[in-house]
Amino acid sequence: MSPDPEIRVLLVDDDPLVRAGLRVMLDGHVLADAPAPRRIRVIGDAGDGDEVPEAVRAGRPHVVLMDLRMRRVNGVVATQRLTAEPDPPTVVVLTTFDADEHVVRALRAGAGGFLLKDAAPERIVEAVRAAADGDAVLSPAITRRLIGIVKGGAGPLDRRRAARSRLDRLAERERDVAEAVARGGSNADIAEELHMSVATVKSYVSRLLRELGLDNRVQIALLVRDAGD
Repeated sequence: MSPDPEIRVLLVDDDPLVRAGLRVMLDGHVLADAPAPRRIRVIGDAGDGDEVPEAVRAGRPHVVLMDLRMRRVNGVVATQRLTAEPDPPTVVVLTTFDADEHVVRALRAGAGGFLLKDAAPERIVEAVRAAADGDAVLSPAITRRLIGIVKGGAGPLDRRRAARSRLDRLAERERDVAEAVARGGSNADIAEELHMSVATVKSYVSRLLRELGLDNRVQIALLVRDAGD
């Protein structure tokens, strides 16, 4: 979770009207439900994926809202490059389409979630907050649709075997948390389901990311589904 009194956001989209609309929606918005109010600040924007590295270095955002389809460097490649850097911001991909294979590729590349461009303003604000705080950006319904895409594909058998091998190394309680994450639960949902504190759930998720060598909780969900569990 970002300790800053503001959440810095970078907007990446090849449509200047989309960037302008997101800026109007987000810049200056105050999150009053936190222990201490925080303000969202849009620190910059980029019109294509090849502009992202410089924009991130200049503005040090906590969250990047990333368009998937751009002319020179698409959002999947830009996300891969960004998440390969030390201490990267959380990427939330933007798309005009519902969950599809492009979204799954972006999530495997390290994106922390995705949003439809026509999502309600309050949903976009909540996604920014969740991404900055390390919470789930995907709702359970969206997670189920993505799981359907992953299961519906002809994934290689070696991917399933590798996923099962990685999960088999986990302790029983770690596996319980991983499976709850795969069902799309928030930290609060998992805490209630498994009779833990929210702080304990966050600790387990952090441990899972470290032990499994993953970037975010969405990749935990995809690993569990790759294993066929």
